[in-house]
Amino acid sequence: MKLAKIVLLMAYLYGLAASAEPVAISHFVSQSLDDWQHKSFKDYTDYRIVTQNKQSVLQAQSTAVASSLYKEVRIDLHKTPYLNWAWRVDKKPVIKDEKSKAGDDYAARIYLIVKGKWFWQTQALNYVWANHSPKNTSWENPFAGDNVMMLAVRSESDKTQHWYSEKRNVLADFKQQFGDDFQFIDAIAIMTDTDNSAGSALSYYANIYFSED
Repeated sequence: MKLAKIVLLMAYLYGLAASAEPVAISHFVSQSLDDWQHKSFKDYTDYRIVTQNKQSVLQAQSTAVASSLYKEVRIDLHKTPYLNWAWRVDKKPVIKDEKSKAGDDYAARIYLIVKGKWFWQTQALNYVWANHSPKNTSWENPFAGDNVMMLAVRSESDKTQHWYSEKRNVLADFKQQFGDDFQFIDAIAIMTDTDNSAGSALSYYANIYFSED
């Protein structure tokens, strides 16, 4: 009986040791965004860390501009396949057709990027707060084609000025969207953009990390 208990305890401890630690992307507790790079497509979205409900979060404000914050970070999806984050949209751009080039603007989106040997082989999965498309629907990006797939996590039926916490199985989502098994993510990007519609948006992001489950 004692031996059985010892074996069970050892198995339990081994399981704890084998568990993958969460990989933090950013909890925005620092007042600096120096660990992110800023990429402009048309002028610059105003990204800044603010305090909301006593928590540090990233605020993104865009008026007829488009730029992203991105971070090169290699994530092993076999160890930590789940992307976790929280976001909130206070104002969305007025969009007629988000599947067109003129409507490819979003109050909140998160890119996950897999680099190819050549730039045209790069593929990305784009989790978006959709303007009209129902949740869990996907479509090709109107600029990049099937190299970049858009996936609606939230849509017009979801509340504005309300925080939502998300968890997505990135390994499964990439498989479903591209038909291939991708073990590694090479970069992550955040973008709030309104350049195509010449509109405006205000959104917030917090607590971005990858986890085992």
